[in-house]
Amino acid sequence: MAEDDLPWARLGFREEAAVFESPSQNARVLTEGWVEQAMFCPSCGAHPVSRFTNNRPVADFVCARCSEEYELKSQKGRFGRKVIDGAFATMTTRLAESNNPNLLLMNYDQKRLSVTDLIVVPKHFFTPAIIEKRKPLALSARRAGWVGCNILLSEVPDAGRINLIRQGVLVPKAQVLAKWRETLFLREQGLTARGWLIEVLKSVERIGSPVFTLDDAYAFEPHLAAMYPGNQNVRPKIRQQLQVLRDRGLLEFVGRGRYRLRTIN
Repeated sequence: MAEDDLPWARLGFREEAAVFESPSQNARVLTEGWVEQAMFCPSCGAHPVSRFTNNRPVADFVCARCSEEYELKSQKGRFGRKVIDGAFATMTTRLAESNNPNLLLMNYDQKRLSVTDLIVVPKHFFTPAIIEKRKPLALSARRAGWVGCNILLSEVPDAGRINLIRQGVLVPKAQVLAKWRETLFLREQGLTARGWLIEVLKSVERIGSPVFTLDDAYAFEPHLAAMYPGNQNVRPKIRQQLQVLRDRGLLEFVGRGRYRLRTIN
């Protein structure tokens, strides 16, 4: 193993950092300390990433080399379909901003004090379709009327979930960086154009077979038409998006109206 990769071989937390009586406070200290000590930047590979000062409203970490920002969410059990996030208005504003942070999702084993799973969702996969508005807080609440949001992980395509650690096994750094680069072209797109590409990519993933036909993709026409009611030419739009995804290497055209979905991770 190269010397530069040695910190990435450590999955355990620094137990001496846990000094609080509150289990949640200790979990936060341990998980944030691990990221700061052991994680490399999934964008450029630099190690380590740095912690922002406390009480910053959005991101938790930043890479000094490429300036990518990261927000960390961690818990003992696996994440479900949704992840609770902050204010809905703040999140919707952030969608079009260049400094919207990437999302780190960490699962850990409390008994072994180690990381079991870690994925990153690059910020270019954040579109209005994955942000769910929550009900305002009750009038009796301390922040009465405050409106939060959920991040719908179920609406993020597989290409937007980059594994760094999977079931206690480290994913090679080269593989992480390669998968990050595969979808970086999405940042060149405006929010609506990016949304179309991601929705078509999700649709072909849901076909359930790596090889599919145009007719298979057209089966999602009603869903896409409902999402984009202003577009009256959904089928041509689907073909256009498939061409872009093919040109960018996420799909392969195999002839006679058939495509193959590439598996990156």
